[in-house]
Amino acid sequence: MYVLKRLWVKVIKLNTWVLFAASILLILFSTYIMVAIEPETFSKPFDAFWWVMTTVTTVGYGDFYPSSIGGRLYAIFLYIIGIGLIGVAIGKVIDGFGMFRRRKEEGLLTYKQEGHIVIIGWSQKARFAIEEIMNGVDFQQEIVIIDQLGKSPFLHESVHYIQGDPAEEDVLMRANLPKAKAVLLFADDTIQDPLLTDGKTLLIVTSIERLSPDIHSTVEIMSEAHIKNFRHVKVDEFILSHETISRLAVRSAITKGISKIYSQLMSRGIGDNLYEIKVRSHWKTYRDAFDELFKEGATLIADGEKMDINRRMDDEISSKSQLFVICDHTSYEMIQSKA
Repeated sequence: MYVLKRLWVKVIKLNTWVLFAASILLILFSTYIMVAIEPETFSKPFDAFWWVMTTVTTVGYGDFYPSSIGGRLYAIFLYIIGIGLIGVAIGKVIDGFGMFRRRKEEGLLTYKQEGHIVIIGWSQKARFAIEEIMNGVDFQQEIVIIDQLGKSPFLHESVHYIQGDPAEEDVLMRANLPKAKAVLLFADDTIQDPLLTDGKTLLIVTSIERLSPDIHSTVEIMSEAHIKNFRHVKVDEFILSHETISRLAVRSAITKGISKIYSQLMSRGIGDNLYEIKVRSHWKTYRDAFDELFKEGATLIADGEKMDINRRMDDEISSKSQLFVICDHTSYEMIQSKA
């Protein structure tokens, strides 16, 4: 008994690949042995292989079984050695899946796909951002979260977690930042001083732009006065968190109902929304685009950040224009189908 116990301890400690190789060799060897010992019972090698597999996996259908003394003695050997060896191998496989799941939840795996959105800094704002992405049209976007939490804060098959300091190069590389479509960086809510908060944000975004200078970056900052400090790192979009909320509150107090319009335009789940559309080849001026889109249930409001289209109707439209319209989801889908 002591000898068997020592044997199983050594088997369990074997390298996984050695264990799998030993299991395969045992199955093949046992198939050959049973054909040699009982050719009458196992007239075909596959019959012997079938019996070996049902034996070592403890299924035991009973359609084949050894009848000679030699065959039964070898069957006892399989009961003692084979079943234990295969059981350990199966356990290793199950442990492997469990370890993979744990490592994924703990953010220790490297993300290798491309075209994803990286979200840095976990907070309620980050949760809302993920939900907004998932509410998008034909949602198929992969998302990677970077934070220093012990486990993933958002469990979803399309959301992946990387644990670590986002200012460190190896952490950003584990998120495959150079192959990402965009990065969204939220300010650290745990820091009370806006100067220190924006200082940390600047450190992170500097690392981002150094590793991936062409990536589209959207960064939340606490003070508008700090924007000039971010200009040299070529940040594409800024979000003024506290000031935006304050200004919206003032506008709501002055103009009743305006906050509902802002909420509708900023959320894909409420009423008409803001969508980007492609320029059609037969459009020559903004008027051509405006009139055709209006008939399709959409209102053209901007080209990029320029919202003065109504005063430039007869200006020539460029094939590179970034057009934005307001419409409902049904109208948007119809417009996209005609693009």
